[in-house]
Amino acid sequence: MTKETPVQPQPLVDLPVPDGHGIYTFPDDLHRAHRTHTQQLAARHRIHDHRVLEVTAPHTRAPYYIEARTPVGRQVLVIEPHHDDFALSASGTFLAHPRPLNIATVFTRSRSVHPALETTYADVDTVSELRDREGAAALAPFAARRYLLGHKDAEPPYRPYDPELLDQVTEELRRIAVAHPGAELLAPAAVTRHPDHLLVHEAAVRLGCTWFWEDLAFWATYALAGCDQHLFRTRTGATMRPELVDITDVVLDKVTILRMHGSQMHPARKMYRPIRHAFTTAADLVDGISLYAERFYRTEAPTC
Repeated sequence: MTKETPVQPQPLVDLPVPDGHGIYTFPDDLHRAHRTHTQQLAARHRIHDHRVLEVTAPHTRAPYYIEARTPVGRQVLVIEPHHDDFALSASGTFLAHPRPLNIATVFTRSRSVHPALETTYADVDTVSELRDREGAAALAPFAARRYLLGHKDAEPPYRPYDPELLDQVTEELRRIAVAHPGAELLAPAAVTRHPDHLLVHEAAVRLGCTWFWEDLAFWATYALAGCDQHLFRTRTGATMRPELVDITDVVLDKVTILRMHGSQMHPARKMYRPIRHAFTTAADLVDGISLYAERFYRTEAPTC
């Protein structure tokens, strides 16, 4: 008897669509849609629907609700530079198609926090502790196992990464990979020039990774730049084949994930840029029906 694939959640409200006017109103429309979605899930949680989890944004302490996922299939070892990279770039895919996840985060010490909160989180320890809690909250619905490597992230002005650090990180990740035999590796494609992303990408390639996500952490400043796109294509040539994953049915749950990883973002609507990018990405899907998608790259055909 074959194992039945669990039915995945569907959006409970109409999804906003940017247009001539919506390109300006879209963040507010998405904010309202997500609020309604959260309220409907909260009502299910109150009547003890155990499929609905309550998750708390670490900085604001605001509660949100999301359906827990039931992972099936081959394990995935996700290698992310920072606590937010999987959430920004690939979480929609695994909300729609849950698989057993192991998340290795390389650069877990940071001073990067919203400018309005630099006095509240004033040093590496307090920022890192917040970012760690944000990462844990964002990954809760996936039942993911986390591995924190403890390296300090790069700060402006950015310089090339240290080759010795690349060797060290590669060996640390190799040990994690060995502990998960048969797991499929997933890592950033390094569309951006950020040295942390470039280092993690190279480490993943050394480990045999063939599946990569489009980096969205620096989407506004890097991924859209023509020069960065040219450098990415020059560096990868024809070896990276793009593929799109429809995330329309789970896009409001992805907004909840974004609320976790960026709980100190203000205003909250600023974190919706990855969703707007997912809307433009979906335009390349052949069915013409899907509204939102995430982009990945492969260097060989998938094995499962």
